Amino acid sequence: MNLIRVGLKALMGLLVISFASFTVIAMMPADPVAIAIRVWNLPATDETVAALRADWGLDQPLIIRYLHWLTDFGVGDWGRSFRTGEPVINELLERLPVSLSLGLAGLTLAIALAIPIGFFAAVRPDGLADRLSRALSVFVQAVPGFWLGLILLWVLGVQLRWIRPLANDWTAIALPILLIALHSTAVFARVYRKDMRQTVTQPYFRTALAKGLSQRQALWRHGHRSALYALLSTVRSEAGWVIGSTATMEILFGLAGISQFLVQSIGARDQMVLQAYVMIIATWMIVMNGLALFAMRLLDPRLHP
Repeated sequence: MNLIRVGLKALMGLLVISFASFTVIAMMPADPVAIAIRVWNLPATDETVAALRADWGLDQPLIIRYLHWLTDFGVGDWGRSFRTGEPVINELLERLPVSLSLGLAGLTLAIALAIPIGFFAAVRPDGLADRLSRALSVFVQAVPGFWLGLILLWVLGVQLRWIRPLANDWTAIALPILLIALHSTAVFARVYRKDMRQTVTQPYFRTALAKGLSQRQALWRHGHRSALYALLSTVRSEAGWVIGSTATMEILFGLAGISQFLVQSIGARDQMVLQAYVMIIATWMIVMNGLALFAMRLLDPRLHP
C-alpha cells in the first residue's frame, strides 16, 4: 500500500507539472508557426499558416490541446519538433544517455569523494581534510562552473594537452563529470562531516572509546550510518543542481545531450521539445527522490514513505 500511495503521489505530481508547464509554454509570446515559416523558408500565405496551425493543433482551445497532448504523450507519441520535423521522442531518447551518464556519474563520484573527505574532516577538526572541505565549499559557491570549465579546458586541453575534450572518447566526458561532481562533493562532505561531529557528543561514543576503540573506529562504527543518512537526504535536493550543471557542461564541451538540444529549440519556440524536456526533468527529480528515500529507509526502517 505504501508503494501504491507513493506511486499515486508521483503520478499526481507529474500531472500538475505537465499542465502548469504546458500552459506556460503555450502562452509564450512568439508564434512557432511564424518561426517555422521563416526557418523553413515557406511562403507566408494564409493557407500555409492555417495548414500548419491545424496540423500542430494550435487552432484548438488550450485545454483540448493539453488533453490531446497528454493522451498522446502517455502512449509514446511526444509530437514532432517544429524545428527539425522529427519525432520528439526519437530526438530526445537519442541524446538522453549522454545527459544521464553525466548526471549519474557526477552524483556517484561526488558521494564517493565526499565520504572519505567528510570522515577525515570529522576525525581531525581544523585538520587538512577539514580545511580542504571548507575551502572547496567556499570555492564552488564563489566560482561559476562554466568559468572554471573554460579555464580547465585551456590549461588541461590546450597548454598541457592532458585531455582531448572534443575527441570522441572517454576524455571528452572525464572533465565534465569532474566539474559536475565538484559542487556536490563540497556539499556532501560538509553535511557528512557535520553529522559525524554530532556523534562525538553522544554518550555511546564515549562508551565506545572506553571499550578500547580508537576515535576513527568509534566514529566509523557509530557515526557512519547516521551521517550517510544525512548525506542521502541531501542528494534529493542536490539532484536539481546537477541538472543545471549537466546542461552547462553539455553546452560548454559540445556534448550532444538533451540540454544542448533544448537550447537549440528555445529560439524556435519548439513547444513539443520544451514540454517533453520538462517532463523528463520532473521524472528525474521524482526518481532520484524515490531512490534516496528507498536507500534512507534501508538505513532506518522506521522511516515511512
